[in-house]
Amino acid sequence: MRKSTTLTTGATLALSSLLALPVLSQAGEIRVMCYQDGVECEVTAEIAKRFEAQNPGTKVILDVVPYKSIVEQLPVQLAAGQGPDIARVTDLGGLSKYYLDISSHVKDAKYWEANFGATLPWLRPSATDKGIYGFMSQLTMTGPYINKTLFEQAKVAVPGPKASWDEWAEATRKVAKATQTPAALAWDRSGHRFAGPAISYGAKVFDGKGELVIDDGYKTLVKKFVDWHKDGTMLKEVWAGSGGSTYADSIGEFKNGRVVMVLSGSWQINRLQKDIGTAFDWVAVPNPCGPAACTGIPGGAAWVALKTSKSPKEAGMFLDFMAQEANYAEFAGKTNNIPAHAGLAKKGVTYPGATPAARAALGTFSSGVASLSPVAYQFQGYKYNRAIMLPTVSRVTQAIVGEMTTDEALTKIGVDMADAVKQAQK
Repeated sequence: MRKSTTLTTGATLALSSLLALPVLSQAGEIRVMCYQDGVECEVTAEIAKRFEAQNPGTKVILDVVPYKSIVEQLPVQLAAGQGPDIARVTDLGGLSKYYLDISSHVKDAKYWEANFGATLPWLRPSATDKGIYGFMSQLTMTGPYINKTLFEQAKVAVPGPKASWDEWAEATRKVAKATQTPAALAWDRSGHRFAGPAISYGAKVFDGKGELVIDDGYKTLVKKFVDWHKDGTMLKEVWAGSGGSTYADSIGEFKNGRVVMVLSGSWQINRLQKDIGTAFDWVAVPNPCGPAACTGIPGGAAWVALKTSKSPKEAGMFLDFMAQEANYAEFAGKTNNIPAHAGLAKKGVTYPGATPAARAALGTFSSGVASLSPVAYQFQGYKYNRAIMLPTVSRVTQAIVGEMTTDEALTKIGVDMADAVKQAQK
């Protein structure tokens, strides 16, 4: 059994124990599986109350679960033919075969194309598909944060917006040495985080046929990354502290003052705002450059309708309601998220609960969207991208700890990647 929070829009927040399989919807009910980085589910519940008021007889029930349940349990449920009507997911392409086309249940398909056209393909099961399966609840972007207080204490200038990764490594090494901080850099233990700098270093990620490939740009960064761990530039505990392809973030080390600069992403803003407080000044900075680009990876969470829905019409209507500009603006503003809505991206979003540091960070990430490489969008939208991300984490870690050479790790990544794609295509 797993514990989750069931949030019924007409009732107060209540804890309940649910079986591994979700509670099935009744007629007129929309069951929504939701995880949150901050207050996303609470804000969704507020919006759902208005939807219920406009659609008497329809009830929205939010099952608030840990992110781990979305990653590990939801796919099992869907494979068994059981699941909620709607879910908030991040494995966009990997779960696409379970998505429900709601095109016939939205009021204006042109509105969806105009405002979500850049990311609708991420949710479609094939390149030729034109369906509407849901929308990105927010756009996220991978990118770095620095401890500005440490830079000031070390009297080291913060590199400019077009500085390279090498220039940042040099500057943060100076800061770490001057302030006796354990390490200059740390990146989340994630192939997704690794991909942005790899593309900046010239990785094409895909060959001419659109298949995954470990090319010279990717190899260059793998070697540099391993070397940074061996010479002490990187905080070794983040990547070497876990085995296999297990995810580990770098923010915990950052907020404890053990590293000068981390590579994580925009979704961490609320956490930094809450956990660091006034302990030190933190700043989001633009993605450093490589020879080919200065890019992070776009991404985010999506609200999607699912084929397991017992109320497909109502599910489509609710997603259409949440996607409307006023409701979407409320969600983005109250949750401190970058909008994936083109109209709002142009107008800008008001963030009433954000601190000055959080508001500045949101501005930095929003501005960085314009610098995202086309390869980064292609990578994020590719349904088998985990085939390269997971082997990168496990094999690069083995090179870091000395279980194999960097060249051996690169060979293994290629073999593992090819095997993973074959398995996924079965």
